[in-house]
Amino acid sequence: MGKKIFLCSICNINSGTCNEDCKFCSQSVRYKADIERYKQKPIEQIKQEAIAAESNGALGFCLVTADKGLNDKTLEFVCSTAKEVQRVAPKLRLIACNGTASVEQLKEIKKAGIKAYNHNLETSEAFYPQICTTHPWSERYETCENVNGVGLVLISGGIFGLGESQADRESMLASLTRLKPTSVPINFYHHNPALQLNPNPLSIDEALQLIKLTRQTLPDAQRIMVAGGRELMFGKRQEEIFDYGANAIVIGNYLTTTGRAMHKDLEMLHALGLERATEVGA
Repeated sequence: MGKKIFLCSICNINSGTCNEDCKFCSQSVRYKADIERYKQKPIEQIKQEAIAAESNGALGFCLVTADKGLNDKTLEFVCSTAKEVQRVAPKLRLIACNGTASVEQLKEIKKAGIKAYNHNLETSEAFYPQICTTHPWSERYETCENVNGVGLVLISGGIFGLGESQADRESMLASLTRLKPTSVPINFYHHNPALQLNPNPLSIDEALQLIKLTRQTLPDAQRIMVAGGRELMFGKRQEEIFDYGANAIVIGNYLTTTGRAMHKDLEMLHALGLERATEVGA
């Protein structure tokens, strides 16, 4: 692992409107979680979030929507938003995370100046029916193949702590090796009382070992990114993630949960003698 840490920020541009039944997701309308819900975040607010991310050293900025996949209206919103963000924060690499996407839709995403697409496998193919029944794991895998096919940078990872076995974790990582993502976001399940899953059973030491396993299984991935659930999972031991193979983190807030202030992460990196990356690379 290099000494430079890649910083990414995510922006929930459409929240809490999904009809799918993913048991880990508070954005599903089925579970009536107490979260903020809206069809489209105002463009001025999105631009201000992008400016703040760029000023705090983020290189990646991810435009996230809460639906199973792209339709014409969502695609238009994502593309128009991307063009607006590029005007005010030109140094950011734009990432889209909009669910299932066809080759044709991804080509439009690429034309809008977006460089990467994030679509997580979430867990193993065998365990997936235990956490989602409204669309198959194979649809997720196919979208990742589509991303590679159109020449966008693939970002794909998953969630640990859903009740899966160690064999499921290894299976998911093996599937990722076939897709060859440039960046692998690792999330740790952040429980919401409205959701049907049990709270995350992982200990901090187990979670650190899973970061290590991810790095060992995907040695060619440019970035192993610890994303959702970092603060809750690791608490005061967050700095240890870098010793186990992580070289990227999400800064700021997540989709429906609050992260810590961006300057706190910058202070952490400084105290550890780690530099933030200033170039994206691939």
